[in-house]
Amino acid sequence: MKQIKVLGPGCPKCKTTFNNVLEAIKQLGIEAQVTKVEDIEEMMKYNVLSTPVLMINEVIKVKGRVADINEIKQLLTA
Repeated sequence: MKQIKVLGPGCPKCKTTFNNVLEAIKQLGIEAQVTKVEDIEEMMKYNVLSTPVLMINEVIKVKGRVADINEIKQLLTA
């Protein structure tokens, strides 16, 4: 099962990214653990300055922009 994290302080772009992740998982029909990280100190551990950040299995895949559903699906099936 994939571990997916969306890092962001709760801004509209972060919420959109989180929702896109949920939709991509639903469309692919896979199981994944999705975590939303809004705590600034927790985000600092990953050394990111621009949000939102999409992480899959602890690897940063997208940062500083909203990933669309098709892009997320490609990242999850790669």
